[in-house]
Amino acid sequence: MSQVLTLNAIVERNKRTDLIIASIGIAILLIAMSLLVSVFIDLLHSGWPRLFDASFYTNFPSRHPERAGILSAWVGTSLVMLVTAAIAIPFGVAAGLYLEEYAPKNWLTNIIEINVSNLAGVPSIIYGLLALGLFIYGFGLGESILTAGLVLALLILPVIIVATRESIRSIPQELREAAYGLGADQWQTVRLYVLPAARPGILTGTIVGLARAIGEAAPVITIGALTFIAFLPESPFQAEPPFINFDWLSSPFTLMPIQLFNWVSRPQADFHINAAATGVVLMAMTILMNGIAIYIRYRLRRNLK
Repeated sequence: MSQVLTLNAIVERNKRTDLIIASIGIAILLIAMSLLVSVFIDLLHSGWPRLFDASFYTNFPSRHPERAGILSAWVGTSLVMLVTAAIAIPFGVAAGLYLEEYAPKNWLTNIIEINVSNLAGVPSIIYGLLALGLFIYGFGLGESILTAGLVLALLILPVIIVATRESIRSIPQELREAAYGLGADQWQTVRLYVLPAARPGILTGTIVGLARAIGEAAPVITIGALTFIAFLPESPFQAEPPFINFDWLSSPFTLMPIQLFNWVSRPQADFHINAAATGVVLMAMTILMNGIAIYIRYRLRRNLK
């Protein structure tokens, strides 16, 4: 009888502990969301006069705040993020897949795993200095969209690798054993069963990484991103065969965080209105990316069921 009472006391104590931890977590989440919403509302209120002005999205930066726009900034951000995603996602998923499914468990693999986890916490300015020495001075790529995409890809690569590994690790071993029992080899098991089941988690980690990259300014300033640019890169598409143009990869660029910083540093109040509107657009792009990821993840999970 005493043992039953002791067991019930332990269960009740654990339930209270779980409730306390859950309450603390919810409180922290509410505080963080409240701060985010407060910042967004403040930016929205300050930048309201320019948000519904079409010229704000179609004009280049100008020394006249009422005529200044973010055309070169949002185009540059979109192109740089395209390069970042094209480089970071395949390499990050492949590296995470190799480390989790194929790499032998030895001291070298342990060192690689520790370094990958540590790289996720390295300040972004360090990646900028690395890109400055490696891509610009070493490979001679110049201050271009390609260089910016490479440095941001390096920045988020550890995040994608860790997310991929955790997603693959969460797949039950019974799924692999069932695939082997049906005659599948290791690659078929990974390609047809493990990766489809892990796609929602991989997608979440990828979007978290891209959301971090879209707001970074320090590494791209280090590699020479322009703070004022009044022209656009060449279009990635063209009317003549082969219909794809890669000259835009070597074009100078600017990004929305850099444009925002430039306007905030100006003393005129009208430039601060432009900066607030730019902040709203940047946050909207990030929320849109996360919304698309949530929708795709929901569809993938529903298809798995």
